[in-house]
Amino acid sequence: MDGRITTDQLKDKPPLQDNNGRAVLAKRMCHNCSKLKIFLGALAFSFFAKGFSGSYMKSMTSQIERRFEISSSVVGIIDGSFEIGNLMVMVLVSYLGPKVHRPKVIAVGCLIMSLGAFLSVMPQFLMGRYNYERITVTVDNSSTSLSACSASLSVDHPVLDATETPREAKNSGCEKTSSSYLWLFVLMGNLLRGIGEAPVMPLGVSYIDDFSKEENSAFYIGVVRSAGMFGPTLGFLLGSFCANLWVDIGIVDIDAISINPKDTRWVGAWWLGLLICGAVSFIASLPFWFLPYSLPKEGEDENQKISHFPVSVQGDHCKIEPSVQPQLKFSEAVKDFLPTLKKLFGNPVFLVYVLLTILQYNSLVGLITYETKFMEQQFNVSVARAIFLIGVILLPITILGMFLGGFLIKKFKLHVTGMAKFAGITFIIAYLLNLLYFTCSCEVLQVAGLTVPYSGLKQLSSLQNSFIASCNADCSCKMNQWDPVCGDNGITYMTACFAGCKSSTGTGKDMVFHNCSCVEGQGHGLGNSSAVLGQCQRESCTKTFPYFLALQAACAFILCLGGTPTYMIMFRSVSPDLKSFAVGIETLGGRVLGGLPAPIYFGALIDETCLKWGTKSCGGSGSCRVYDTKAFRNIYLGLIAGLRAGCCFLYIVLYVLIMKRFKPDSKEMTDIKNIENPTSKEPVNSNKKETLPGARISEDGEETCM
Repeated sequence: MDGRITTDQLKDKPPLQDNNGRAVLAKRMCHNCSKLKIFLGALAFSFFAKGFSGSYMKSMTSQIERRFEISSSVVGIIDGSFEIGNLMVMVLVSYLGPKVHRPKVIAVGCLIMSLGAFLSVMPQFLMGRYNYERITVTVDNSSTSLSACSASLSVDHPVLDATETPREAKNSGCEKTSSSYLWLFVLMGNLLRGIGEAPVMPLGVSYIDDFSKEENSAFYIGVVRSAGMFGPTLGFLLGSFCANLWVDIGIVDIDAISINPKDTRWVGAWWLGLLICGAVSFIASLPFWFLPYSLPKEGEDENQKISHFPVSVQGDHCKIEPSVQPQLKFSEAVKDFLPTLKKLFGNPVFLVYVLLTILQYNSLVGLITYETKFMEQQFNVSVARAIFLIGVILLPITILGMFLGGFLIKKFKLHVTGMAKFAGITFIIAYLLNLLYFTCSCEVLQVAGLTVPYSGLKQLSSLQNSFIASCNADCSCKMNQWDPVCGDNGITYMTACFAGCKSSTGTGKDMVFHNCSCVEGQGHGLGNSSAVLGQCQRESCTKTFPYFLALQAACAFILCLGGTPTYMIMFRSVSPDLKSFAVGIETLGGRVLGGLPAPIYFGALIDETCLKWGTKSCGGSGSCRVYDTKAFRNIYLGLIAGLRAGCCFLYIVLYVLIMKRFKPDSKEMTDIKNIENPTSKEPVNSNKKETLPGARISEDGEETCM
């Protein structure tokens, strides 16, 4: 006879047994525990995947800028499209999160991330080969010598591109207009990545917090976020590797290329890593398809675990039936949206926390997006090396800081007041260290006619055409070309033509120009000086780079040490039924008002410091070749310092509000103490009404913190 029994009736019966008479309750408890651990592992890998893709895209911003010949502000728009994708779905996903199957929604998100990565690769297969700017030189049939300075240069002596066949050179005059807009594929791919990443953070974190012990949730979240930080580490390492590979690897003879990765015209194989990112995101989606809608609360006793499930009797055996996902009515969800939003923003602690998050997003996104460009221009290091150092030094430091922050919360059992105090102190210390960045200065690159005069020679033209001097007036140099050479005098010239070079030896990267009339190196007579390909190295800048890197590592560690406590303040200041929605609103505010505008206005202001723009083959300005490094440093570091000064003020306000709300004799602190130290011998949750995850707690329920 089949029937259904209650939980109270089960208390008088022996533990559930299988056909062989063995207790199965312990097995079920272990099974549920393992499912939570599986979810933790799957979520950590999804954090890895999104961090892997995101950091790789950040590391490739300079390569994308040069490949599509676009300005930093346009790169900022491409970067901001990720935040637009988040905006499109974040609120809906966060609000409906507890009411839908969270693991499966995360799985769909990972698949969309994978699709976005593959879409971003499309321009590489639709565009032709990359042709970088180079000087036109004359070829003497009776000699291997090349002359950069010739009055009849453009009329009598056409030149072949080293990376093109004669047929391609004949037809390569101007790229098709449609190719100029192929960067829109990258923008749309980034948009899809933003849509796909939206559910991972709010749904994953709220799922952990719902089904783990309160004292363990901060530690679990810290572990997941720390494990996820290995994604950015490997993403930057992959970016460093791809940045060292030529964009058209496998098609072009690398030995024929006359530039190296330190050159501002170099474009790495930016598309190659995106294929790997897409595959990783696809793999991350697989485990979530097999995880349940909900789990029993971690640490509940036997009766409480049984009470989560309806129990049916079949003959002499008991069968525990899994919980059924509730049917979600869209009309009810929409009706409750505005009251729920009003309740959330009626919490002053949460409101200040959101404002703090917005400022932190602005400073962090601006810092990361243009960090490699800053290192390249300021300290004379290649983009590939800058990416590598970020991956192997800075990111492991942040992982350690985030993990240690979560561990300290668990170790010392910090309440929300302790978390706020700890987070505020660490941020202010990091801010004071941040001000020391301004001491790491570097001189502007000396470019003849641009930042320094032509070795004391009288300028023959106005400031607008200051590249022309008496030493190169007869060379018929093209004003819009950028193929720099370094003279023996330590000054960089825009091209060998502007250096007045009459002959050369060697080929490719080893080419050396001689008889350069504008180069007056010490010990060389006029007309006998030489120049080599590439910009002159600034040794003094390179020497200060290790100090900057050490300072940045210290700041990153201290900031991340207080990152997890800051994040947990949000969970401890809102009611349990609003946790998922709060995460979504916090992430949405940070993305829309921080992640979206920050790359754009950072990029636009950085563009203002450009001294020399590149030129597209069809005309118009391309990407920047030379920056005013002092102005670049003041704008880049000044914006970050200003935003973080606002964060320091909001941390103080947040601490004051939390101290007022969570006083020792306040209702919130009394409820926390009753939960953590129950006086009754009965389980804390034994008299609570059973609710589904994400369901609202009644107004007289003891979990409400609003």
